[in-house]
Amino acid sequence: MPISKMAAALACALCTATAHAQPASAAVPAPALSARAWLLLDATSGQVLGAHDPDKRIEPASLTKMMTAYVVFQALRDHAVARDTRVTVSTRAWKVAPGSSRMFLEPGKQVTIDELLYGLLVQSGNDAAIALAEGVAGSVEAFVARMNQEAGEMGLASTRFSNPHGLPDPQTYSTARDLSVLAVRIVRDFPDLAGTYDATRQYTYNRITQPNRNRLLWLDASVDGMKTGHTESAGYSLVATARRASGNVQRRLVSVVVGTASDRDRTRQSRELLEWGFRNFETVRLYAGGDPVGSPRVWKGARSTVPMGFQRDTYITVRPGARIERTLHPASPLIAPLAAGQRVGELEVRVEGEPARRLPLVALQPVQAASWFGRTWDGLRLWLHGLGA
Repeated sequence: MPISKMAAALACALCTATAHAQPASAAVPAPALSARAWLLLDATSGQVLGAHDPDKRIEPASLTKMMTAYVVFQALRDHAVARDTRVTVSTRAWKVAPGSSRMFLEPGKQVTIDELLYGLLVQSGNDAAIALAEGVAGSVEAFVARMNQEAGEMGLASTRFSNPHGLPDPQTYSTARDLSVLAVRIVRDFPDLAGTYDATRQYTYNRITQPNRNRLLWLDASVDGMKTGHTESAGYSLVATARRASGNVQRRLVSVVVGTASDRDRTRQSRELLEWGFRNFETVRLYAGGDPVGSPRVWKGARSTVPMGFQRDTYITVRPGARIERTLHPASPLIAPLAAGQRVGELEVRVEGEPARRLPLVALQPVQAASWFGRTWDGLRLWLHGLGA
């Protein structure tokens, strides 16, 4: 995501700035969707723009393959495997659920990780999921353990996997909210890999060409992912991601639509949800990552102040045309030593006078402890100010 510079240094410890925008929480009628559950997330700001039953337990079906891909992407990043690593197709992979979606692997044949990822994410191959699990972790069971470990580390408390493909099992479940978090992690942690596979419209393997089941790739040029899912019990589902410019900000929206009646319905409802989000909201950058937004007083330190701000660009998603107010609340007293990245205050954001967000401010530089004399002197001054020693 492109990052532009924004001067935001402020001399005061408590200040207020204003800009034009309006809160995402303002009443905007959401589309009337027939999906069992849905959620629209602005991945740039991290704000949910609208939802229906986002925490309802659902059967993810082939949306499970998002986590399968994430674990494989991790293995590629860590050099445990390479895209040209060859995997021998097992009988287990070849025989998985006859009649289900597959890339038509043949037992005993060697296939690269690269080919299997296309088979997984474009052709939604259940055989590809098994082959990847065995090739990356040595066994399906070991791979599924990694999937669940990763879900736990992401905070997906309502998600569990029993297999890498998503075929029905009572121990495979998730929610629209958890799936939106997983989608954001994929595009944030592995943008190049996600862009390579998720946006591919069709793929040919074993002389069989299959189209990507995400029809939005043909209908909307801003859509670049992510995954479809379908079983008779789960209905038709789609996690879609789209990226468009909003002023000088590149916004990414993630829509999760679960349990529609048909392929056409999941496509139409996902598109409607994305258009609603792009049309009715905008994303505003509050501060650039690394830029100081204040310099509060530090006691008992080698320096008397510390620059505070955000480690990453910080955004808010709002209705166009209203007022944003920003107020800094440094922690008091701040006692050295302070580490870079340590929380040292809070940003209060109000939109049209209403509370919108509270975001942690961190020290942008470390502050070492002062000498014995300096610490003793500041301790006395703190005591005189009634702030303790």
